[in-house]
Formats: sequence, C-alpha cells, structure tokens
Amino acid sequence: MGVLAFLKRRKALRELGILGMNQRNHAYIGRYNPRSRFPLVDNKLSSKTLAIKAGVAVPRLIDVVTTQHDIVRLKPELDRLGDFVIKPAKGSGGKGILVIVGKDGEHYVKASGERLTFNDIERHMSNILGGLYSLGGNSDVAMIEALIRVDNVFDDYSCEGVPDIRTIVFKGFPVMAMLRLATRASDGKANLHQGAVGVGLDIATGQGLRAVQFDRPVTHHPDTGHAFAGLSVPHWHRNLELAAACYDMAGLGYLGVDMVLDKDHGPLILELNARPGLAIQIANGVGLLPRLQQIEALGNVKMSVDDRVAYSIQHFGMRKIVAEVAVGQDVAVTP
Repeated sequence: MGVLAFLKRRKALRELGILGMNQRNHAYIGRYNPRSRFPLVDNKLSSKTLAIKAGVAVPRLIDVVTTQHDIVRLKPELDRLGDFVIKPAKGSGGKGILVIVGKDGEHYVKASGERLTFNDIERHMSNILGGLYSLGGNSDVAMIEALIRVDNVFDDYSCEGVPDIRTIVFKGFPVMAMLRLATRASDGKANLHQGAVGVGLDIATGQGLRAVQFDRPVTHHPDTGHAFAGLSVPHWHRNLELAAACYDMAGLGYLGVDMVLDKDHGPLILELNARPGLAIQIANGVGLLPRLQQIEALGNVKMSVDDRVAYSIQHFGMRKIVAEVAVGQDVAVTP
C-alpha cells in the first residue's frame, strides 16, 4: 500500500469513528484500567470468585485442579457428571477450553463427536497446569464448570459450540455488543480470529444488524445455512444490566464482558476481558470512538446500573442513530 493510499484509508477510518489499537491501548485501556485490577480478570478463577461474591450470575464452578494428584482423584466425579467444561484459569482467546457433552462407555464425547479417553483428559489438564495455554506460559490451574445448556433460540445459528455475547462497557455504560457464533472452521469456539461469525447487535434491542466471518459480510451461517435476518437475543435488558454491573464489580473503566444464554438460568457472565479486541466494530459496521467520546463528555457523573443502561439504550440504539442520519447530523454508519 502506497503512502497516499494509506493516508486516505486512515482518513476514512477516522471519519467512520473507528477506534484503532494504539488509541485503544493508550487513551482507554492505559487511562481507565488500573494495572492493579488486571489480575482479577486475567485469572478466570479470580473473576468468577469476585462475581459470586457480588451476586452476579455465572456458570456453576464444580471443581478446581491445582496439582497432578488432583487429576487422578477426579475420574469418579467426571464419570458421575457425564458432561462438563474444563478451562485454564489464565487462558485467553478460547485456548485450552475442552467441552465434554456426554459419555459413551469409557469415552468422553466432545461436541464434534470426537471421543476421548480419561488419559486424554489427564493429558489436557496436565498441559493446563504446565501453562501451555496461559498468558506468558506461567503455571496455571484447571477449572471444571457445569456445561451450559444453550438457549434453543440459537439452535440454527451455531455449530458444535456455545454462542456468546461480547459487550464493550465503558465507565459502566454498555456501548457496543455482538453475538459470536461457532463454526466448523472455528472448531466450535466462539472466536472470530479462528473463523466464528460475529453478529453486530442493536444495543437497544438485541436485534441482529449485520454478520461477518473473517471480516467479510455473510448473510447465512456457513454450516447450518440459516439466514441471520431476524436474529434477536432474548432477555436483552438483563444482558445489559449484567454487563453494566461488571464495571462496579471489576473496577475497570474499559472492558469486554462475555456472556452466555443458558436455557435454564438465563444470561450468565462467562468472563471479563481488560483488553477486548476491536473486531466488534466490523461486526456492527460502526466505530466505537464516537460512543466512547460521548461517555467521556459526561464527566464523572454518578449513575446507577439502571440509569446507565437506560442512557445507552436511548443514545446508542440503531433507531436513534438512523434518525440522526435522516436529519443530516454528522453520524457515520456503514451499510
């Protein structure tokens, strides 16, 4: 890319209000996220413990494996459970998460149908303890959680995995959200870099706006063939309340909140992220920067969770944005 083309591209992104990585790191993460709070969210066990104490709904924690000896004594419990999730406390990007959906004789069955022996499970947990999946390669612990029973509303929209909802929360205000849907390309993980589909969501209603895979627009799920038109996330207001409450719980001004929708327990907080990625802007077709700047303009106003959610619904919903465009105000939205 030549210098002129680069400058034109940068100008176009700026006009769209796109938040870049350097600006995110310095103006928002560096400014609003105290370093002392990072360990609380980088460690899933710490953040889960914090959420439980704060009364925030999370998937049930079954056990924690801290030593090699713990793995051996775990087999009877895993056999009794039948289905469960194993994840590294310090993992990131979905790495090291193992989802077991049932048993077939002596084998443990993954969502893909692949069958594992207990030796496979033991090896996986040993790798977790050794830090294979952790940030910085440091030693880790393995968490065993109850399997999430995904709400049936997503039956046609995900393949071999659990859909999750990523919400960017700034100073306690939910400012942008997307639904991440697993595909065969992503190996059942809701990770956009691995090939999951990202669906931008109207912050006011939870209605799907547009969908992308590998940063390109898609209209149908690549595996199920189901159209994304008409997709809507239920319990949306509760999702926003939980996301907003995580600001008060974690003490981070700029964070990503990942939630799942369990058909028995409703919205549950899956994990928090102190350095959320920027692909959510591609999924929504609109930049984060104008929304962040609007919240900054409010100053250090003290508002309840309910009031912050109401503000976001009023100011960042697509009906509001479309209405502003219609009367000629300077708001940029991509198709």
